[in-house]
Amino acid sequence: MIVVTGATGNVGRSLVRTMAETGERVTAVSRGIAPVDLPTGTRHVQADLTKPETLRPALDGAKALFLHDGGAGGHGLDPRAILDAAKVAGIQRVVLLSSQGVLTRPESPSHGGVMRAIEDAVRDSGLAWTILRPGGFASNAYAWADSVRAERIAAAPFGDVGIPVIDPADIAEVAAVALRKDEHTSQVYELNGPAAVTPRQQAEAIATALGERVRFVELTRDEAHARMAAFMPEPVVQTTLAVLGEPNAAELQLSPDVQRVLGRAPRPFAEWARRNVEAFR
Repeated sequence: MIVVTGATGNVGRSLVRTMAETGERVTAVSRGIAPVDLPTGTRHVQADLTKPETLRPALDGAKALFLHDGGAGGHGLDPRAILDAAKVAGIQRVVLLSSQGVLTRPESPSHGGVMRAIEDAVRDSGLAWTILRPGGFASNAYAWADSVRAERIAAAPFGDVGIPVIDPADIAEVAAVALRKDEHTSQVYELNGPAAVTPRQQAEAIATALGERVRFVELTRDEAHARMAAFMPEPVVQTTLAVLGEPNAAELQLSPDVQRVLGRAPRPFAEWARRNVEAFR
């Protein structure tokens, strides 16, 4: 049995599907009710990672755990309590979804602080572990879904600054391998896309997938901050804006780790846009 936390998220949903397709028994964990597209035979458990005791029913009989950051960049989590519960339940392996920012933004309270502490807890847990550090997600473009559907407009800051975003399906496939194979124990994988892509180019890729024009509107940094602050903790907002506006050399460097683990190149943003175009119609 594999336990997947964050099972309704962009990575978790893909991971549940990928694991189920390989024949693994999966327990999908989320704060809300079971998603309607949960694969047949997959068990769902409602739990809140900020309350580790609610996770215990999901862990019974499982051998491996995919640990998500709780949807808030790890804020509010007690990772050592979660990992202690996992060990008591008999979990032998944990794969952590962390962030590239742990390495590239060590001064950030959210990444160099909170996420680093979660990584340290995983390393100290006594379990076999693998840490995944993705860069920006292609699925962040879902933030445009309402405006593209309604007005064919995509708005973002730093329109001509590109970073190599990663398809969450690629993260899920790497996680699926790491959850099942011993050779990925004690490995840290940095995951990003095959090439830097700007917000303007992302909007163009969505337009191509739709077969219709999408107008790109560049936000000021203050406008972007106000929008992000509505659903992100302030330290995460500050780090995100820094990465988007002034990516450093490490954030622009293309990682070989998707190719190394999966034996193929990571998917480009345009492929993500084609596969998820219905969200923008």
